[in-house]
Amino acid sequence: MEKLKTDQMWLGIVLGLLLPAVTFGLLFLVARLAAPEGKAYLIPLSTILLVAIFTNLFTMRHYLVKLKYDRTGRGILLVTFVLAIAYFILFDKLG
Repeated sequence: MEKLKTDQMWLGIVLGLLLPAVTFGLLFLVARLAAPEGKAYLIPLSTILLVAIFTNLFTMRHYLVKLKYDRTGRGILLVTFVLAIAYFILFDKLG
């Protein structure tokens, strides 16, 4: 747990990728298992992905505001921007 309290860009990138991946996996599993008969998912896949990306904001705020770790927060922010851009490209919401 002490390794998570370092101000390193790579830690922010790892956390920024790991947290949405775990969140997506859990939400996808719940949406798949709770779907009614004849429907593939309870919640649309685009909504699950957006909520998974959104969870980075809590981690980023913790590292930037509470711990004052700018490099780690910037790593999380970088990954969040890349995931958000990929989301909009994937679901074509820009055009």
